[in-house]
This record gives sequence, structure tokens and C-alpha cells, in this order.
Amino acid sequence: MRRLLAILPLAAAAFGHDTISTKLTWSRDVSRIVWKRCGSCHREGASAMPLLNYDDARPWAKAIKEEVLERRMPPWGAVKGFGDFSNDQSLTQEEITVIADWVEGGAPAGDPNLLPYGRPAVVTAPAPGQIFGKVRSELKLDKAYTLRALQPESDVEEAQVTATLPDGRVEPVLFLRGYRSKWKHPFVLRKPIELPAGSVLRVEPPASLALYR
Repeated sequence: MRRLLAILPLAAAAFGHDTISTKLTWSRDVSRIVWKRCGSCHREGASAMPLLNYDDARPWAKAIKEEVLERRMPPWGAVKGFGDFSNDQSLTQEEITVIADWVEGGAPAGDPNLLPYGRPAVVTAPAPGQIFGKVRSELKLDKAYTLRALQPESDVEEAQVTATLPDGRVEPVLFLRGYRSKWKHPFVLRKPIELPAGSVLRVEPPASLALYR
């Protein structure tokens, strides 16, 4: 957030004489992404500055582009493609491209009649389930469990979580990168992983995580 505040004066000045060179618009294309992915925090009365309408979002456009290209916003804290999670609110590559191209093309408003109706999505972290253990470096299970979710217990710059099954197969579980404990969200597996007795959960480098069934 401090990064966005620092960039705001430059961003506002930069848009003074932008040439429109894209067919992408706020009303038809970008607003729907923001409503879907950002409405929980970037709305009136929430934890971050409002971005749900064009007049609020446009001065921040350059900063928004930088944040989404670096995958700092929306905050998620895991690498895509290493595990699959039902509560993943991070942007798809297509959504990132739309936002970046819209900004580079002058960030046009578009036809207000094409704006989305209703209210933006407000996503709350799902209850992860019942805790059955914790792992920091390595944990061998003495009985079978169904792994449904993981919850980091502190900030994690980078850590890879895998499960080695008794038959030698290795299941990718979670690849944390830039996770902040203040976000308080668990990682809820879209498809729970069945872990027979003797399975070994590993975290490299070590990081403390709670495990839920």
C-alpha cells in the first residue's frame, strides 16, 4: 500500500495528456476484473482505498499496472500451477494482460452503459477445517489423513511444500512466495489430497504451517 501511495502523484501527472490507443475500456473490460478480484478490500469503508469506479481508479492506473504485473496485488502469496486452490483470488495471466494493455493504451473510460450491475464480489477466507498437525521442515504421518488446507503461521518469503507418499510418488502441494501472515487466508485445496500412513510432508526451506483435514 505504501508503494501505491508513493506512486500516486506521478501516476496522476502522467495521465494528463495520454493518447488513447486501445479498444479496451474501464466500463466493458477492466471494471469487471476489479469488481471480481479487488472488491473485498478496495471499496468504501474497507481496508484499502476504493477502486471500484473509474474516477477513483484512473489516477492509480500506472501503479495498478505495476502491482499486478509483479503479482503483488491482489495479495495471494503462492506460485500458480503448484497446487490448485478453491480460494485463489490472484489474477489470471489474461486478466493481467487486459489491465496492462488498458493502462498502456491510455486507460479510457468507455461507455458507462456497459458497467457491471449489482455489487462487487466480497470474498471472505473459508474455514479451513479441523487441524490435524503442524509441519516446519518434515513430518511423517503415523496414520492416514485427508489434507484439505494449509495455513502459514508467519511471513514466508519462499517455501515449497510437497508430500511424498509411501509408494514413492511426490505430490506438489503449495509453493509459497511473498506470503504475509496479516492476510490471514488459508490455502484450501480444490481437490483434497489423500495421505496414507507413512506419507512425509516436507517444507523447503523450513516454514511453519498448520495442516487441516
